[in-house]
Amino acid sequence: MNGSILEYITEQYHSLTRSGKKLADYIFTNTAAVQYLSISTLAENSGVSEATITRFCRSLGLSGYNDLKLALAKSDYVTDLGDPDDSPETITSEDTMGSVFRKLYASNIISLNDTLELLDESVVEKAIDLLTAADRIFCFGQGGSMVMAMEAWARFSTASSRFVHIADSHMQAMNIALASSKDVILFFSYSGSTKDMEDIMSIARKNSVSIILITHFPKSRAAEFADVVLLCGYNESPLQSGSIAAKAGQLFIIECLFYGFCKRNPEVFAAARSSTAEAITRKLL
Repeated sequence: MNGSILEYITEQYHSLTRSGKKLADYIFTNTAAVQYLSISTLAENSGVSEATITRFCRSLGLSGYNDLKLALAKSDYVTDLGDPDDSPETITSEDTMGSVFRKLYASNIISLNDTLELLDESVVEKAIDLLTAADRIFCFGQGGSMVMAMEAWARFSTASSRFVHIADSHMQAMNIALASSKDVILFFSYSGSTKDMEDIMSIARKNSVSIILITHFPKSRAAEFADVVLLCGYNESPLQSGSIAAKAGQLFIIECLFYGFCKRNPEVFAAARSSTAEAITRKLL
């Protein structure tokens, strides 16, 4: 495909089905917003089915919906540093370093505020119930989300040895194949829509392994598998994949879960944290 995806959709418009035209009309009107929507939310907002969206993408020569979002991000207004130019926090090469600092600070504050607004105390308590009762808690994710899973494992490891981190998706699947209903997965996936994640969650369902999902999209594919869904704030464009602001919201959730977990048995976990702190102290000069 040459040129803008919007131009190509316009060229193909008259050959689209009725539902395809309905979807195209929604995309033309909400180009910037569509970049941040899950396929389920786009289907609901535009009044078409998810299958229609998938067929629409393939008719444009795209492999799927994520390719469409990336193409839309590239076709929209973009700064000379490659980020979408649709917010006051957008950074350009013309910004001074002081301006960069302030904009990055603002984006992180937005992420924390949005995440706080999305947190439901009863849902967090349910997640903590699962963590407290579990024999083992597997901290999983892929790509950038794997880094967040490692952050969770590192944080909880200061208080309990029950948390396990596995980076490789094959090893994740193998371990969950041998897991039981006494185990829990703490899964990080901003998009909530990756093949490796779906494969592992399918195995978890067969073994009655409970799943706590940390994601941005409440109607994502992963959310259909999860027992508990915790939402992180901040709208991340496909061109901003791996942004620190998106991670800030997830780190905030990790910290909330950590202190909620420790509150369930404060004396035991306080002693554990003291022991791990002493062990690390010996490593310092």
